[in-house]
Amino acid sequence: MKNCEYQQIDPRALGTPASTPSSTLQCAKTNSHRPRRKWEVFPGRNRFYCDGRIIVARQCGVLPLTLGLILLTSGLFFMFDCPFLVANLTVCIPVIAGVLFLVVVITLLQTSFTDPGILPRALPEEAADIERQIDNSGSGTYRPPPRTKEILINGQVVKLKYCFTCKMFRPPRTSHCSLCDNCVERFDHHCPWVGNCVGKRNYRFFYTFIVSLSFLTSFIFGCVITHLTLRSQSGRGFVQALQESPASVVELVVCFFSIWSILGLSGFHTYLVASNLTTNEDIKGSWSGKRGAEESGNPYTYNSVFTNCCVVLCGPMPPSLIDRRGFLPPDVISQTVNSETDLHPFMAKNDPNMCTQSTKELLESVAHSSLVQSTCTPATPKTAPVTQESLLITVSSTLSASGRPPPTGCSGRQARRPTDKTCPPRGSKHKTSFRLPSPPYALSHSPLILSDAPDVGFIPLT
Repeated sequence: MKNCEYQQIDPRALGTPASTPSSTLQCAKTNSHRPRRKWEVFPGRNRFYCDGRIIVARQCGVLPLTLGLILLTSGLFFMFDCPFLVANLTVCIPVIAGVLFLVVVITLLQTSFTDPGILPRALPEEAADIERQIDNSGSGTYRPPPRTKEILINGQVVKLKYCFTCKMFRPPRTSHCSLCDNCVERFDHHCPWVGNCVGKRNYRFFYTFIVSLSFLTSFIFGCVITHLTLRSQSGRGFVQALQESPASVVELVVCFFSIWSILGLSGFHTYLVASNLTTNEDIKGSWSGKRGAEESGNPYTYNSVFTNCCVVLCGPMPPSLIDRRGFLPPDVISQTVNSETDLHPFMAKNDPNMCTQSTKELLESVAHSSLVQSTCTPATPKTAPVTQESLLITVSSTLSASGRPPPTGCSGRQARRPTDKTCPPRGSKHKTSFRLPSPPYALSHSPLILSDAPDVGFIPLT
C-alpha cells in the first residue's frame, strides 16, 4: 500500500464556509459593533427585563401565584361584597380596601423587581491580591490558609467569611444566597413568594408589603363575614346567604388559610425591625446563646426601638452596586465575539477544560471534516478505515510541517514528534500510544493520551 501524503491542518479552517451560514457571519459582525450591557453577562442566577431595569431571581415561579391570589381575592370582594356593603353600611369600605390593595401590589412589585443589594464579584486582579494576602498571612509551619478576618464593630469582634464564589471577604451582615448565587448585603432571606432575595435595598418594601397585606386580608375577611351576617339576619338563613353570594365562600377560604401565616410573619419581622436584626442572624443565633457560646449583644442595635425602626425603614436608599445597565468595555466585547464566531464548533465550547474533553468527540470532529478526508492520495481506497494511530499522526505531523516549533502539551512539556509511517493495513491489531499535541487554544492541563480512552474504536471516512 502506498504511503499517505499528509497536509497541514489548520484547526480554525476545519469549519468550511459551506458549514457556516452567511447569515450567521453577518449577524456576528452586526453584534460586534452593538454595545452590550453588563446585565447580559451577569454571572448570578437572575433574570433581567426592560433592558436590565427589572431584576428577579431565576426561580420566580411562585410570584405569579402570589399576585394571582391577591388579585383574585380583591377582585371578588370589589365585585360581589362591596355593592351590598355600600348600600347597607358606608361608602368608605371600598375606598379603604382600594388604598390597601394599591399599597400591597406596589410594594410587592418593588420587592420583586428591586436589586436587593447584590455585591459585584471580585475582578481577577482583586482576587489574586486577596489570595496573596491569604498566603502571606500563614506561619512557617504548614496549615490551611485562613479564610476569615476579624474586625471590631462597637467594641465587639465580628468575623468576615471568605466567599469562594465571589472571591472576596464578605462585608458585615452579608451572606451568599445559594438560589441566586450572589452575595447580598444585609441578607435577610430568599423569599420564593416575591421571587427575589430580601436584603438591604428592598427590605423596607418587603416589610411594608407583609404589613399592608395583613391589614388587607383582615379587612376583607371581616367585611365578608359582615356581609354574610347581614344577609342571614334578613330571615333567609346563613345557608341561603351563602347560596346568594358564592364568591364570598372563596374569599373566606383564601383569607382563613392565609391570615394566620401573614399575621405571624408580620409580627416576627416587626420584632426584627425593632431589634435591628435579620432573619439570617436570628435563625443562626449570631448574637445570642444558640451556638453554645456566651451570650453577646447585637453590635448593630441603637438600644432604642424607635431609632432602630427609623434606621431600617426610613434610612436613605443605598445605590445599586452591580451597575447592570452599564456598558461593557470594548476589549471585553471583542473577546466575547471572537470566541463565539471565529472558532470551529468543536473549539467554541464554553469549557475551560477543553484539552480534557472526550477523545471520541475530538476525533470525530477532525475525521468528518473535508480537509482530513482529502489528506490521502487517490491511491488509497475510500473505504479503507482510518485508525486511531494514523489519525493522530496526521494531526500531529501536519501541524509541525509548516516549520513552526513543535507544539507543547497542556502541562508545558514538549510533545513527542512522531515519524512518518505508512497507512496501516486493514484489520491490523497493532496498538501504540501517542501523545496528542495541544492545539493553540489549549490551556494548562495534562496531555491527552490515546491510551487513556481505549474504547474510541475506528472512525470510517464517509
